[in-house]
Amino acid sequence: MTAIAIALIVGSTVPVRADDIVTSRKLAWRLAAELAHKAVEICEGQGYSVTAAVVDSSGLEQALVKSDNAHPQSVTIAYRKAYTAFAYGGLFGYERNGDLIAARKELAAGPLNTVPAILFVAGGVTIRAGQAAIGGLGVSGAPGGDKDEACAAAALDTIRDRLK
Repeated sequence: MTAIAIALIVGSTVPVRADDIVTSRKLAWRLAAELAHKAVEICEGQGYSVTAAVVDSSGLEQALVKSDNAHPQSVTIAYRKAYTAFAYGGLFGYERNGDLIAARKELAAGPLNTVPAILFVAGGVTIRAGQAAIGGLGVSGAPGGDKDEACAAAALDTIRDRLK
């Protein structure tokens, strides 16, 4: 009986194939938090109260830092800018949302702009490890997306050497 049970168990197992397991890359939570903090710090140094959000390689919010006087809506907007930078900056090869929008005007005017998590405005940067998009950083609250984006890009530059 034992031999039959062992044969059934061994015969009924399905081997795991290499393509059955998927791994993804993303920032460690400490680095994501550091990046968001740095973006807020840079903008505050310029007199802007902002929120910074980092999304991971699944498009989920990984870190959020809101300065004391940032407007409440900046939380949602920062996330949407980060998500857009990751999803579409990564797809089309742009690091900054502003560059993506300038080059692909049809995106901002088209149906993708009606998807709740997407916001085709300046203020987000794609986080890359090598050539792979692994996340996005969005900033909201400065008087203009170009200023948000400058803070995001400057913050990303502070950790770029750690993304190799």
